Amino acid sequence: RNLLDMDTFSKSDPVVVLFVQGAGSSEWKEFGRTEVIDNTLNPDFVRKFVLDYYFEEKQNLRFDVYNVDSKSCSIYKQDFLGQAFVALGEVIGSQRGRLERALTGVPGKRCGTILLLAEELSNCRDIVTMQLCANKLDKKDFFGKSDPFLVFYRSNEDGTFTICHKTEVVKNTLNPVWQPFTIPVRALCNGDYDRTVKIDVYDWDRDGSHDFIGEFATSYRELSRAQSQFTVYEVLNPRKKCKKKKYVNSGTVTLLSFSVESEFTFVDYIRGGTQLNFTVAIDFTASNGMPSQPTSLHYASPYQLSAYALALKAVGEIIQDYDSDKLFPAYGFGAKLPPDGKISHQFPLNNNEDNPSCAGIEGVLESYLQSLRTVQLYGPTNFAPVINQVAGTAAQVTDGSQYHVLLIITDGVISDMLQTKEAIVTASALPMSIIIVGVGPAEFDAMEELDGDEVRVSSRGRYAERDIVQFVPFRDYVDDSGNQVLSMARLAKDVLAEIPEQLLSYMRTRDIK
Repeated sequence: RNLLDMDTFSKSDPVVVLFVQGAGSSEWKEFGRTEVIDNTLNPDFVRKFVLDYYFEEKQNLRFDVYNVDSKSCSIYKQDFLGQAFVALGEVIGSQRGRLERALTGVPGKRCGTILLLAEELSNCRDIVTMQLCANKLDKKDFFGKSDPFLVFYRSNEDGTFTICHKTEVVKNTLNPVWQPFTIPVRALCNGDYDRTVKIDVYDWDRDGSHDFIGEFATSYRELSRAQSQFTVYEVLNPRKKCKKKKYVNSGTVTLLSFSVESEFTFVDYIRGGTQLNFTVAIDFTASNGMPSQPTSLHYASPYQLSAYALALKAVGEIIQDYDSDKLFPAYGFGAKLPPDGKISHQFPLNNNEDNPSCAGIEGVLESYLQSLRTVQLYGPTNFAPVINQVAGTAAQVTDGSQYHVLLIITDGVISDMLQTKEAIVTASALPMSIIIVGVGPAEFDAMEELDGDEVRVSSRGRYAERDIVQFVPFRDYVDDSGNQVLSMARLAKDVLAEIPEQLLSYMRTRDIK
């Protein structure tokens, strides 16, 4: 919208070039270009860019706008109209997947804006449940009646058929009622609602030479009409039809019920308005070492962030794209607070009891460094208070519009294991996930127990409803060459990879559409 006008006699002829950045690298690569639209300052481009989306990665995009003036293929010989930098997560996390960004880069000029829209490509996630019965099927067995079953085929592009479902066999009846069954729409018709679905009716024989009773054809669209009325299909046997003049049919099959359910994705919920709320808790116990000493895990040199600051930045910078207010509550635990030296396991890093939220990840880092200067590192290492604090907030809104992610960064051995397990079991019924990053050289065996990948966390005979904890040791991600950007990208990828599935598991258990 409102692009710079570079042409003397007409308006600009704009094109947009998209560049992407590899994870943990600073190099930009051209990904693609839109078409050129002649003579307009408000172009609506048609060409779409199809990108793979990973919640757990910071996917940086750069959009450069040019006015195509000369016949030269090189884009750099054209007039530059401005550029915008944005992360893919920001577009998806914005309202209805629409984001408007100012174009910059031409000194002293207003370059207008770029509008970005993101939508997930539908891969047809619907699942169908249906039930059929039959009436007056041909009798095929010499002594008893028939033992009927159905075989469903979807038609392929080339006119061939692929089997996609078999019902169970109903013994010794010409009027069978089959059990309801469930099948993905993709399997039934490859997402094409008008494609032929062929159904064969067979009489089961023990030796495997099942007798063909007859067949009928339909489509997904026709089947779906059964949501309002029964649909009756005539079962026809082509060979009998040719031979017998008086042949009517070999029975009928009735579709008794048909229902469709959608499987929703993480992006569906984010676009539907779910906000991710990010809370940080940082370990201020004495085992971290005096913050002023270079050996301390909290030591921040002028040249390098501490392990705590790195972990916080790595995870926070991705999650913040999905949090509209960008206000993050941040706590410390295991310190003695001024003025009277009271030990606290959930003190606000910004020193404000009423509002512990910090503005953006930078605000959290600032408050963290400020706290290091004012509190005394002490102990013990208790997780339960801060988990219960976030659980209390999460319990206030359980309709799926808010989901909480708690990041705990710690150097080690946990002192209140029983209480923490109890807190996790309670929290597992709430819209929240917990990420624990272990920094320093300690043994983190106890943490593995909280990360319920192998065995669900339990407390006093109660098991966690869902797996909500993800633990990683920071040392596994430290890049040998000292490349902090790469370390952060790797760490974020692993700790955030489980969040979309954890959010979906909450929505499923609560039947939130």
